[in-house]
Order: sequence, then C-alpha cells, then structure tokens
Amino acid sequence: MIGGKNSLFGPVNPTANAGYSADHPPRKGFFTDTSICIGCKACEVACKEWNDVPATHFDMTATSYDNSHSLNANQWRHVAFIEQRKQLGAQDPGMRPPEVTDLPMPTMRPTDAAEAVADQGDPATDPGEKPDFRWLMSSDVCKHCTHAACLDVCPTGSLFRTEFGTVVVQDDICNGCGYCVPACPYGVIDRRRGPEGHRNVGIAQKCTLCYDRLTAGETPACAKSCPTQSIQFGDVEELRERASARVAQLHQAGIMDARLYGNDPHDGVGGAGSMFLLLDEPEVYGFPPDPVVTTADLPHMFRRATAAAVTLLAGAGLAFVGRRR
Repeated sequence: MIGGKNSLFGPVNPTANAGYSADHPPRKGFFTDTSICIGCKACEVACKEWNDVPATHFDMTATSYDNSHSLNANQWRHVAFIEQRKQLGAQDPGMRPPEVTDLPMPTMRPTDAAEAVADQGDPATDPGEKPDFRWLMSSDVCKHCTHAACLDVCPTGSLFRTEFGTVVVQDDICNGCGYCVPACPYGVIDRRRGPEGHRNVGIAQKCTLCYDRLTAGETPACAKSCPTQSIQFGDVEELRERASARVAQLHQAGIMDARLYGNDPHDGVGGAGSMFLLLDEPEVYGFPPDPVVTTADLPHMFRRATAAAVTLLAGAGLAFVGRRR
C-alpha cells in the first residue's frame, strides 16, 4: 500500500510530511469503545454546540430509536442504535473497564427484571431467562485517515493536515466543488445543504477533531462530554496500545466477538486517527470491512494513461513519416 515517501494517495507520515518541523505535537485521535457506549448522544449535542452545527435532520424513521441516522455535513458525530437478536451479555455492567465509574443511576440486571415480573404473578415468565436481544451503540466520526483521499483530491487547498495529524476544512477557501465527497471511503464528508440562512451552506463540512480546542490544549467536546469514557482522546500510538489491551480484557471475559477497527497502520488507509472497538462485524455498524483510499490507484492510472499517450503519439508519427515517403 505504501508506495514512497510522498505517494499520490497521501503522506506516509501524515504530520512530518505535511511540512511541520520535527518537534511537532504527537498525532492526536479518538478511541471509541463501543462496549461501554450507552447511546446517550451527549457527544452529538456537545459537537453541535461547540462547532455551531445546525440541529437538523432529527426525526424518527420507525425502524430505529436513532433519530440522527448518519454522518453528514450537519452531523459530525453520529451514535448508531443497532438492535440484534442476541442475548445482552456483551454489554452487562461487569464489562466496564476498571477505571470507568458506574453511572449514578438505578440499574436492573435482566435476571432481576424477570424476577420482578414473576413476583407480580406472571406465570409465563422464567426468572432465569435473559432477553433475547441486545443493543449495540457506536459513536461514529471522521476517521482522520493517514492517507486522506479528501485531502488529496481537493483542488483549492481548503482541506489541510494540521500539526496534530488531523484533517480540517477551511470554510473560507472551500468552493463547494464536492470532489472530496465521493473520495472518502467512509462516506463521512458532505456539503451542507441547509438550513437556509445558516453559515457555510454549500461548503464541505466534517469533524475537525475540535482543532480550535486542540490548539488551546483542550480535549475535543465529544470526548469531554462522554459520561462513560466510551470516547477516549489522546496520542494515537498510546490509544492503539490502550485499545489492544481492552480487546484482550474482553476476550479474557469471554467476549470473543470484540475486535478493533481502524487501528492497523498497514490497512487500506494507512491506519485511522479514529479507531473503534466493535462487538460484531464492521458491516453491522455501517463500516466498510476493508476500506481503501480511493486515490490509491492514481499512480497506476497515470502510468497507463502516459503509456497510452506515448503509443498514440508514436503511431501518429509513424503514419506521418509513411505519408512523406
């Protein structure tokens, strides 16, 4: 996947190769532990408040309790609600990491709930039976890829790599061409279509990892607001180690479906700045199983096009020489 120091599908070292000096800050990112996400959507609200993102597209679809649907120009954080016909198990309170404090709210385990119903005289309820479904909650966000196709295809330079290794849109430079929208393998970036009168309508928008807060030494708003520490912010290399340790902990607890997504530096995008701990296949969460930066084939395409052009010119030259004779 890596084709050189500065290949056409993005820099190998995203911060150093963007022109920053050797003493640049460590690369920053997110680790989202979906096993302890409770779907409160505090991250969505905090993101909108801090970044002045319009509060639109909140409506029920009759197919899910999720009312924000997907990432888009007006939704930089999206918490997915995924109901599965499986027992709760993987999100029992005992699966919280040791450092996460229990929330100060009343709780009832599935067995306790069944016993409570049985005590009320329901003979059809088995006190030892657990619900046959579970909720998977996952707070999605821009991946801030090592090889960022949105940045590669931008013709105006409005997308740039920050000193923290993140990718940010400059609103005053973007001309709304939309080239970045199909370039993103995750479908994250989008042009703002409304509401009418709001700023940056027609301009490409996405998560900035709260760049203004990072420059002031602050934590991004979404991570700051997360009550369960499901969204963790920090140095990417440290987060990768922390994520691997968390997966090992879940495997030891018998949660063998736990896996990491976006943490591999040798994947199709060179590793993401936003990685996730998942409890099922990536497709269940709406993630592509094997994402590849969409500009990866540009060098190959350029070589083929150049060879074709040279062949055509050579053929034209031979035809011209033949006529002169």
